Amino acid sequence: MRPRSKLPALLLGSALLASVLGIGSVATAAGPGDTPAASAVGHTGHTMAVSTQASADDPDGDGYIPAVPPVTGVTPSEATPPPRYHKEFQANCAVTHTAPDDPIVYPGQPGKSHDHTFMGNTTTNAGSTTASLYGGSTTCNAPADASAYWMPSLYKGDKKILPVGPQVIYYKAGVTDYTSVRPFPRGLRYVVGDPMQSAQEFRGHKGFVEGWECGDSFFNVDFPASCPSRPDVQLNIRFQAPSCWDGKYLDTPDHKSHMAYPVVKPGTNDNMCPASHPVALPMIEFKMAFPVNGDMSDVRLAGGRGYSFHYDFFNAWEERTLKALVDHCIVGGLQCDTRGYDQNHPERGAVLNADHRLP
Repeated sequence: MRPRSKLPALLLGSALLASVLGIGSVATAAGPGDTPAASAVGHTGHTMAVSTQASADDPDGDGYIPAVPPVTGVTPSEATPPPRYHKEFQANCAVTHTAPDDPIVYPGQPGKSHDHTFMGNTTTNAGSTTASLYGGSTTCNAPADASAYWMPSLYKGDKKILPVGPQVIYYKAGVTDYTSVRPFPRGLRYVVGDPMQSAQEFRGHKGFVEGWECGDSFFNVDFPASCPSRPDVQLNIRFQAPSCWDGKYLDTPDHKSHMAYPVVKPGTNDNMCPASHPVALPMIEFKMAFPVNGDMSDVRLAGGRGYSFHYDFFNAWEERTLKALVDHCIVGGLQCDTRGYDQNHPERGAVLNADHRLP
């Protein structure tokens, strides 16, 4: 039996008790660096309670999916390599479909979630597993990226508003020692943010960048009351994911505890992974654009108000391609496009060919 803390077991018991008593929601435990979940008042959809459903990735349904093999013997890097302003590449992916499914929070339970807008892998549904996603078809620029990306659907009134074209998904270094970043392990999955978070928790979240934006309006915690009614104006949001991994689990019952945000090295301005989560992985940043403007009073997310924004990532990259992009662009300190090409350093070349495949 694998060791585990008492907290997930307590959450599981609470979830089961709530089910018996008919209580509508069970708040999740806060992940590392996150604030506690807020009251469920005013929110709908999933509540980030522990998963109790068995799946091909989690046969016993306890919410723990071990990494095989685990990453051991790693300590957080305190090195300070030569400064580079950019250490990133883009993995841009278009919307595929929408559905009230969530294969991370509600595996094998179709229709149980609030509505999600999916990008990347075209087959993502409640029954998706590492095996079903890996090698599948995708709307990402790179065919090797069969990962699943999703977020709550956005509505204006009763009309669902879908992002148009490839959406920008950055893969960056979240730590100062960008040379220590390694690729995601196959099957890693997590949730960024929480549909139950309050406005204050959303604003204080370590993944918060500039909130909701449109026109000249920035740093909005909730949707702006209005946006300029011009064809060039869209509603935008950027939100960053944790980038430090415990090396042990591909998922945990709260879908967060195996990941953590970097911490500041004492006495410096450097970011490093905490000792509990020593493995530096790419930091994903969603940069989503929704084609909606004008009167925003009836704009909402499937999970609630603007500050209920969150998103999910389920890694299904082909390993050689992801490693090549991480090594060339992040470890190499470049500002790469989706082909792994930095126009400021053309002499460094590109990772992928014109078809976004490894040569």
